[in-house]
Formats: sequence, structure tokens, C-alpha cells
Amino acid sequence: MTNHTIKRSLWSYFKESLNSEHQDFTTGSIRKAIFLLAIPMILEMCMESVFAVVDIFFVGKLGPQAAATVGLTESFLTIVYSVAIGLSMAATAMVARRVGEKNYDGAAKAGAQAAILSFTVTILISFTGFFFAEKVLSIMGGDATVLAMGSTYTRIMLTGNVVIMLLFLINGIFRGAGDAAIAMRSLWLANICNIILCPLLIHYYGLPGAAMATTTGRGIGVCYQVYHLFKGKGIIKIYLRHFIPDVELLKSIFSIASSATLQFLIGSASWIAMARIISGFGSDAMAGYTIAIRLLIFFIMPAWGLSNAAATLVGQNLGAKQPDRAEKSVWKTAKYNAIFMAIVSLLFVTSAEFFVGLINSDPAVVKTAVTALRIVSMGYIFYGVGMVMINAFNGAGDSKTPTWINLFWFWVFQIPFAYLLAIVLDMGPKGVFMAIVITETCITVTSVILFKKGKWKLVKI
Repeated sequence: MTNHTIKRSLWSYFKESLNSEHQDFTTGSIRKAIFLLAIPMILEMCMESVFAVVDIFFVGKLGPQAAATVGLTESFLTIVYSVAIGLSMAATAMVARRVGEKNYDGAAKAGAQAAILSFTVTILISFTGFFFAEKVLSIMGGDATVLAMGSTYTRIMLTGNVVIMLLFLINGIFRGAGDAAIAMRSLWLANICNIILCPLLIHYYGLPGAAMATTTGRGIGVCYQVYHLFKGKGIIKIYLRHFIPDVELLKSIFSIASSATLQFLIGSASWIAMARIISGFGSDAMAGYTIAIRLLIFFIMPAWGLSNAAATLVGQNLGAKQPDRAEKSVWKTAKYNAIFMAIVSLLFVTSAEFFVGLINSDPAVVKTAVTALRIVSMGYIFYGVGMVMINAFNGAGDSKTPTWINLFWFWVFQIPFAYLLAIVLDMGPKGVFMAIVITETCITVTSVILFKKGKWKLVKI
């Protein structure tokens, strides 16, 4: 196959992935299936990260107290994001399994039942936000100035958390159905609205205007999603009868979602612990670590989007009683992700100074950031394979296995090991970076071993 033919093939895949609303991923080329799912999923992940960048860009112009309010509120919203991601994973697994079985009505019902759970959670968070916004900011460490300036912002964000929850959840439904392009377009729409509204509403309403813009933008994205769920041309069509509570189905969704939520929280808490150890070495070390992590996450986003394809492919092929095809899909996805991450790793090892220099020029900060990038990126190939394996388990409905993997390697091993290297053995920040690489490598090796055992193929949901 010539280079010209390969380019034409990739371009045709790209166009098809952005225009199609549903593909049958239980037949045909596995490579094509991966690309059709991965391209919109990668773009979707990139769009999700844009929300935070846009908000902090405009809010930062209002002063440090405004920026602090956004940071503290976002920290509390991690709970919302965690639950939203957990429910999204559960919805993807359930819907993909039913779609693979060609039980489209069952897929729609699973999506509706997941929405019932999400509404229950959002009511509790909205109540907390409406009546206790000041208390939330105080608990998160806000001073009197932040409380006075930011309580309205926090109240709007927490009371309107339903749009965050639904945006994640409904996109999980679309991904499970193979309609990744719709999930991508909903976030594009939400982001465009947020970018337009943010400066306008901040100009007229100050900091609360940022919350209004974000909530409205996400709300418009949700309206787009809901239209396609009820009136669109996709295979998933939800009717009011699907919202009649089904206790057994709700239990099954809750079981997957609760483990997936805990899985995300375990990882988040571990990164917070790493930051706490690093902070003991001074502000320069902390600044360098923060810059390095943001660069690492920015380049991980495409890999995470690609690995999300594994969840849909596993779920649909298990539903179609094709476990071998599900397994082949995972190995192919892992191969592509490893190649991508190897390229990124090479970039960071050879050009770390360049990337860090785009953000900061302070010599002490740059030194720590460059060291972090070079050490942590040495394990990028392992990260690429590991995240595919984790998503494969989640796509099969086996969210418990990666939760136990994360619990052991992050909390039992990584945190004490990082402390040992950095503090006890006096290796400083470099010890933390080495602990991250070793831990992620161990997670990948463990995940591959358990994946090969094949128990995930027997999970019933």
C-alpha cells in the first residue's frame, strides 16, 4: 500500500467518523472500527479540557480572589465529575452490551435508568450548593474575601450541576451505542456557546457571569443530546416508558457506577498526595511539578480518547457473543495507543526544555519541570497500554477489577514508595517522579495479566 493510498484511507476514515451516527462494530475491519470511534472520542476529550481553560482565562482578569474561587469550586466539583464519570462508564458498558445483542430497546431503557440515578445525585448536590455555598467555600479553604466574592458563583455552579452530570452521562450512552460523533458535537456546541457567553456575561455580572456562561453552555449541549435521544436518527430512542424504575437494572447500573466512581477518586486522591509530597520541597518544585503534569495531561488526552474506543468495542462484541473479537479489538487499540505514546515520550525526552519554556522561564521551575517530564514520560508506552486495559474492563462491566488494581498500586504502594524515595532516601522531587513511573508500569503489567486470564469475558450485565 502506497503512502498516497494510506493517506486517502485515513482521510476517508476521518470524514466518516465525523459524519456517521451509528456503525456496527461487531463485524468488519477492527482497525476501521477503532479509528471511527477514536477520532471523535479524541476530539471530545480535547473539548472537555477547553472548558477549564476558557473559564480561568477570562476569570483570571478579575483578580486572584476570583481565580481562587473557581479553583476551590472546581476542587469540590471533583465529586460531581467523579460520579458523572462513573455513571458514564456504567451507561457505556450497559448500552454497548445491549447494542451488541441488537436489543436497542433494552439499550434505551438502560440509558434512561442511568439518568434516574444521575437525577437522584444531582438533587442532593443542588440542595447542598443552594443552601450551603459559603460553607463549601469555607471548608475548601476560602478566606473572607473569597467567600464574599465567590459564594454566588459557587451557588450557581453547584445548583446547576445537573448539566455536568447529564453531559457526561448522555455522552456515555452515545459512546456505548457507537454514536461517538454525536457525543463529540455536543461538547463542541457547549464549548462554542461558553466561549461566546463567558466574556459577555462576566462583563455584565462579574464572576457569577462565568458560572452562568458555563452552565448555559453545557445546558445547550445537553439540549442537543436530549433532542438526538428522543427525536434523532440514531439507534437509541428513549421514550417516557423507559423511565419507569426497574429495580434490578438500577442495582446493576449502581454496582458498575459506584466502583467506577471509586476508581476515579482513588486515582485523583493519589495525585493529590503526590502534590503534597512535592510541596514540601518549596514553591519552585511545586510550580515545576504543576507545569509538567499539565503538559503530560494535555498529551494524554488523545490517548485517553483512543482508549475509550476499547470500552465500546468490548461491550458491543461481548453482547454479540464474540469475545475473541472483543479481545482482538483491545490488543489492536493498545498497539495504536502505545505507538502514539512512544512518539510523545520521544518528544518529551528530547525537547522537554522547549515545551516547559512555552509556559515558564524561571530556571528553578524549569529544572524541576524538565526533570519531571523526562522521567515520567519514560513510562508513557506503559501508560498507553494500561489505560486501554482499564477501559476494556470497564467496557465489559467489570469496573471492580480496575478499582482494586488502582487501590493497591496507588494507595498501598505508590504513596508510601514516593515518600520513601523522596523523603527517607533524600532523593527529593526526583523520587516522586520515579515512583509515578514505577507505579504506572506495575498497574499496566497487572492489568495485562488479569486481562489475559479472560474473566472479564464472563461478566453478565
